Amino acid sequence: MTFRTCSLLALPLLALAVPQSPAQSQSRPRTLVALLAHADDETAAGPALARYAREGVQVYMIIVSDGAGGSGAQTYLTRPDSGPQGDALVKARGDEGRCAAAALGMHEPIFLGFPDGKLGDYLGDRTLLPRLTARLAAEMERIRPDVVITWGPDGGTGHPDHRLVSNIATQLQRVGVPGVPDRLFFMYLPAEMFTIGNPQRGAPPMVIPQEKYFTMRVPFTPPDLEAARKAMDCHKTQFTPEMMQRVVPELTRVWKGAVVAFVPASPAMSGNDLFR
Repeated sequence: MTFRTCSLLALPLLALAVPQSPAQSQSRPRTLVALLAHADDETAAGPALARYAREGVQVYMIIVSDGAGGSGAQTYLTRPDSGPQGDALVKARGDEGRCAAAALGMHEPIFLGFPDGKLGDYLGDRTLLPRLTARLAAEMERIRPDVVITWGPDGGTGHPDHRLVSNIATQLQRVGVPGVPDRLFFMYLPAEMFTIGNPQRGAPPMVIPQEKYFTMRVPFTPPDLEAARKAMDCHKTQFTPEMMQRVVPELTRVWKGAVVAFVPASPAMSGNDLFR
């Protein structure tokens, strides 16, 4: 399928994009999109998202999956063994995503509703990846962000859905899809978050890049950290009270020096501001 065909599949969404004159383009507010697989993925960049929203940046979350697979304790960040399932869990996670967006000062999330844990199920649905790619291309053309952040190619935790969302974001940037900026950054949970959140398992192996690759380091303030904490607390189906009790007092140490570090998709980018 060519990109032209993918774009045509998304024409109803593309109709929302209104061409701007050069003067309008210069006056439009800065815009950032966090492209995520699940509600709660924003945790990896929470303080930075809160900082930019506080500064007047238009910050959006695009959440690809419906969240139906987000139960059980067999994860690197412990989740409750009991709780809502099926449609009830989908609703709960949508509510949690909206709560987190409000805590961070962002726009209401954009939920795409693709099947959680099955984004790469090629044998089950061979149309799924082309449909997801076309939908994300349409959303990028509609919003036209200046910056996109997403998981790294490793998925941050190794999760296959995280990997695929990262892969599609990189694909769209490299083929030059309209609205996809050059300023694409990969986010990571600090290793300390894993070891505190689930001491029995520790950090997942071979997913966190070497320090030398984290060349974009975004500072934040104590109120931004507090907003990130409140956003984490929204995700009650995902983070147990016990985990929150361990993690919250350590958040300042987890984000060393009040900085969220990102890996640029292009090695040429470095600094302390995602927009410069």
